[in-house]
Parts: sequence; structure tokens; C-alpha cells
Amino acid sequence: MPFSRPAAPIIPAAGDPRASLRAHAEDKLADLAARDRRRLAVETRALDAVTVTRGGRRLVNVSSNDYLGLAHDPRVIAAAQAAAAAHGTGAGASRLITGEHPEVVALEAELAAFKGAEAALVFSSGYAANLGIVSALAGRDDLIVIDDLAHNCLHMGARLSGATVHRFAHNDVAAARDLLARHRGGARHALLLTDGVFSMDGDRAPVAALARVAAAHDAWLLVDDAHGLGVVAAGRGAAAGADVPLAMGTLSKALGSQGGYVCADRPVVELLRNRARSFVYSTGLAPASAAAARAALAIVVAEPERCARPQALAARVAEALGLPAPDSPVLPIVLGAEQAALDAQAALEARGYLGVAVRPPTVPPGTARLRISLSAALSDAQVAGLIDALRAVLAETGGRAAR
Repeated sequence: MPFSRPAAPIIPAAGDPRASLRAHAEDKLADLAARDRRRLAVETRALDAVTVTRGGRRLVNVSSNDYLGLAHDPRVIAAAQAAAAAHGTGAGASRLITGEHPEVVALEAELAAFKGAEAALVFSSGYAANLGIVSALAGRDDLIVIDDLAHNCLHMGARLSGATVHRFAHNDVAAARDLLARHRGGARHALLLTDGVFSMDGDRAPVAALARVAAAHDAWLLVDDAHGLGVVAAGRGAAAGADVPLAMGTLSKALGSQGGYVCADRPVVELLRNRARSFVYSTGLAPASAAAARAALAIVVAEPERCARPQALAARVAEALGLPAPDSPVLPIVLGAEQAALDAQAALEARGYLGVAVRPPTVPPGTARLRISLSAALSDAQVAGLIDALRAVLAETGGRAAR
């Protein structure tokens, strides 16, 4: 075989790197805009738990994940203020460098007790928690089976791990069982990943059934209960009562603070403390955020009626609009095309409500929607006004609930 000289490497011509980067960004943004997928961050000021000003308008916010209105609760604010005054506004460095702050240590103990676990570990965000948990526990010789509609951070954690990943159709227990039956034998360890409440559709995972499937195949079940904590099962979350070795959630939604956590057996937590890169290499949670989350968690425990209200309000809205009964405080109004969702958002804003359009890639193509989420802080009059506003928008657009 004749010798062939390898092709010479391509050497870019000299130029202006800043100009080429700018041009690249402009091209990508133009493509997103052409497909009605460009997102804009709009300055929005919260006046209270459910009222905002945006673009010169005063609107009732029905897109927030502050499901219990605790981000504006005086008790939660006072706890954060006291912690900031006593301990400063930041943690200073990774917790493995500056040490464990008493507020964070207390929060972890309270989360573990609430979840019935041996221990808990708090991360700087829910996204960081899932990246760190999954990539610390799985590697190249392992298997991950994940719900197709699980949150992006679970999918990115699975990709980062280097494990073999198989996706199963949304909430299809039989499909998850089949994947584990076919692939578990060739893997050292296996993880089964799902949300507890799916943030865009508002439906719940069949956690108990998935736990049984996982146990039958020695797979470690991780449930991301970011949208279940505080609002379903009397605030205990979608995984309540199920055998879940890795109970993950956030502090930034129903608890009105910032951060993420995982509850697990103590050796698992200690392994994550040492191996989860998003924990090891991130600045610790601010003391004020930990104190706020502690105060909010105490309210969840003490006020189950508050925890029940968001889903009850969602059920009231769904019944009035002839939509399926919801599994959570989230009501998706599917419009299909991206521009239809944007038009519906504008129509709802014109009627005094902020219900933000959600478009691909956050949701599958052809399912752009208004994502309506109900807060315990909404008054009955505000809910009645929302029903009237949504009736008008649905009449104009022909939207439907996603189920």
C-alpha cells in the first residue's frame, strides 16, 4: 500500500477573535429569533409574593415556583436578615475550605429528619446538586436509566458521568423495567433517575412503582422532588412513603430560598461530600439562604393547610376551564407553535396576569405552552380573575392542558 502523507493541519487565518466571536453569537441569535426561540430576560420587580411590575405594568404572577409564597413571608425574611447580620452575606469559599457553617449544618439535620433519612448534603443550587450526585455515583462501567422528560440537570449529570445511558418513555414503568432487565447485567452499578413532579407538565412520577423496579434490579433510585417538596403529599413531596435511596430537592421553590440538597444514608452523603465536584469546588451556601430555608421548612411542617392550597387552587382553575384534574400546582396550557405561546402570553398580560410562554428546547417541539403555577399566596379574587383571563385566552388560541 503506497505511503500517503497525512493531511496538513488547517491553520486559521489571522484575524480579529473578538469580531469572529461576535459574528458567531449574532448568527446564533438570529437563528433562534427566526424560529421564535430567542429568550429575553425582562426586568421584573416583585412587590409581594404574587404581584410584580414588568414593562410598566402591574401583574399577578402565575409563573413563579414560589409555591407557598414563602420568599416574601416576614418570618423567612427575618431569619435571613438575622443570619446575614450575624454571619455576613457569603460563605467565603468551598465548605471543605472554610468549614461547615452552623446554619448549614442545622439545615442539613432538619432536612434529613423531615425526609426520614440518616443525613443530608446541601449544594449551592439544585442544578449543581444533580450534576454532582449523578457524576459522583456513576462512571464508565455503569448504567443510567432515565425518564425522557426528567429535568435537564439529571440528563446533564448522566452525560457527565460517562455511564451508558438509556432513556425511557415518560412515566412508563414497564419501559424502565425492560431497560434494566436488558442492560443491568453488563453494568457494575445502575441508577434510575426521575423527577417527582415534572415541572413543565405538572404530573407526578409513579415513584412507588419505580422504587420496586429499581429494587428488583439493584438500581439506585434518585428522585428529583424540586417541584414536589412543600406542595404535594401534605408537603412531604412526591416521593413520600416510597423507598428512595437518593431523595433530592431544592430550597429555591416552595422553601423560597436558594440551594439544593440530597438526603441519603450517611456513608452515601459522606462519599458525595468527597466526590461530588459541584460540591467540592463550589462556594458554600450563604448563611442567610440556609437560615431562610430553615424558617421555611418549619412553616411547611407547622402549616399543612398552606401546603395543600396551591394544588387546590390549581384544581379549581382546571375544573372551571374543563381541563384534567392536576397532580400538582402546575397547569400547562399547550398551544403548539412557539409564536402561539408568545401571543398567548401577551394576551394574558393584557388582562393583568404574568403567565410565561415556555418553548423548545425546554419542552418537546410542537408543545410550546403557557406554564401556569398556582401559589398559596394568591387570593380567591385573583384566582377568579385568572380563570376569566384564561377562558378568554383559550377561546382565542384553542389551547389545551398537557396530559
